[in-house]
Parts: sequence; structure tokens; C-alpha cells
Amino acid sequence: MENGKSRLQQAQEDAEQVKDIMLDNMNKAGERAGKLDDLDDRADELLAKSKAFEKTANQVKQKKRWENKRMKIVFIAVGVVAALVIIGLIIFAIVDGTGGQ
Repeated sequence: MENGKSRLQQAQEDAEQVKDIMLDNMNKAGERAGKLDDLDDRADELLAKSKAFEKTANQVKQKKRWENKRMKIVFIAVGVVAALVIIGLIIFAIVDGTGGQ
């Protein structure tokens, strides 16, 4: 029986070791689950911030595009006015030069 008792004790010790290992694994799994939840929350927050950034970036892009178009229109208008003034001066010089002779 002595040998049978030691087998029983060995089986109980092995079972106790397995139990300890399983409890340790369960604790580690619980910690990982908590960390994964935190990571998931941070990912959701980052996604929300990226969407807000994208919206703001698109608004700034549209604003700058409109400002650029407006400046082109102003430069074209100034160029046309300058061209008209130059053409007017040339015509005035030609008319004045031929009319005085």
C-alpha cells in the first residue's frame, strides 16, 4: 500500500500543479483581456480623432482652393484692366499723334 499511497500522493501533487498552472493561465488571460479592452478603447478614440482630422483637413482644403480661385480671378481682372489701360494709352497716343499733324 505504501507504493499505492505514493502514487496517489504523486497524482494529487500533479493535479495540484496543473491546478496552479491553470489558475495562473486564467489570471494572465484576464489581464490580457483587460489590456485588450484598453487597446480597443484607444483604437476607437484614435479612429474618432482621425475622422475629425480628415473632416477638418477637407474643410481647410476647400477653403484654400476657394482662396486660390479668388486670387486667380483678381489677378486676371488686374491684368485685363492693365491691358485695357495700355491699349487705351496706345490708342490715345496714336490718335493724338495723327490728329496733331
